[in-house]
Amino acid sequence: MYKKRDLQDHIIKALEYFPVVTITGPRQSGKTTFCRKNFPDYKYVSLEDPDTREFAREDPRGFLKQYPDRTIIDEFQNVPELTSYLQGHIDDVNDTGMYILTGSNQYLMMENVSQSLAGRTQIIRLLPFSYNEIHKDSEISLEQVLHKGGYPRIFEKNIPPADFYSSYFDTYLQKDLRNVLKVMDLNLFQRFVTLCAARTAQIVNLSSFSNELGIDSKTVKRWISILESGYIVKLVSPYYKNFNKRVVKSPKMYFLDVGLASYLLGVKESDQLMNHPLNGELFETFIFSELQKQIMHGNMKANLYFYRDSNGKEIDFVIESGMQTRLVEVKLTSTPSKVNFKNLISLREQFGANSYSYLCYGGDLKQTMYDTELVSFRNSGSILTK
Repeated sequence: MYKKRDLQDHIIKALEYFPVVTITGPRQSGKTTFCRKNFPDYKYVSLEDPDTREFAREDPRGFLKQYPDRTIIDEFQNVPELTSYLQGHIDDVNDTGMYILTGSNQYLMMENVSQSLAGRTQIIRLLPFSYNEIHKDSEISLEQVLHKGGYPRIFEKNIPPADFYSSYFDTYLQKDLRNVLKVMDLNLFQRFVTLCAARTAQIVNLSSFSNELGIDSKTVKRWISILESGYIVKLVSPYYKNFNKRVVKSPKMYFLDVGLASYLLGVKESDQLMNHPLNGELFETFIFSELQKQIMHGNMKANLYFYRDSNGKEIDFVIESGMQTRLVEVKLTSTPSKVNFKNLISLREQFGANSYSYLCYGGDLKQTMYDTELVSFRNSGSILTK
């Protein structure tokens, strides 16, 4: 089963303009499948293979001579020193669409690519499936959406989510990221990631992490940055422009895949989410991931924030795109009442005339209430196109 990805046309167009297109994103988000299905005329080589990796590392010129053009180089982050040789080669040939590079760890890959291939590559980020990419026209329940997440292999192979995420955690979080971090205490790192899941959609408190784990705040901050580089979590900055009120300065942290967060919280079956103490945070995490996918996959020039002032008034998401500001509240309810709109009603004026408000909720109706558009969780990924 292959599903067309939302960024497909964008990548095809980018290959017409740039010598290199770099596709990055978490492991198993579908990068390799996407490239091989859509560019069958390109040669394919993976630097995950030990022999190929050694060839590229020991004889980079010979490697590029064997793959001089129209090649997908998978897991490029495994040989970052190849970047300098690639730069010279593409400058000599001076053509477009020469290479597609993929990589699953921006910590290892993106600094080299951004510096050495500046002006020669467009960097595109591929996250797991959005709701519409995999569930369009289906009647899947909200609990199942939060339980399964969006990783393609779950749907392609019909793998039970707990089985998939257990393997994913073992092979990616505990192996790849631990090697980057040089963490010796595997159990401590596992506790750290589980604590992050328990704090998805919440403001980051470094001291709280430090106290629970017995490590200093600098280590916590570094570990979070590594999880960000592996596309496991993302930090969202507070919005503070042009307002005189005191606002919260610390970022909020979200998992980029709600299924992984659910697994780390011990959710084994979807019906456990109905009464889970963090179901509201998991729902907000899902909405965040849908918005983030729309921005990344649509190559949109948009910035996503949250707003919270010292009086406790909060807007879950503030999205700036062009001259427009979109205010998005998230409520896990199927029957919104006026109290769910109170922050949007009281804060909307200070965001200006070009601000528009939305309430994402757990139901299916589409209507306008209190000058705010109700958006079903099934359509939350379309807010930026409205």
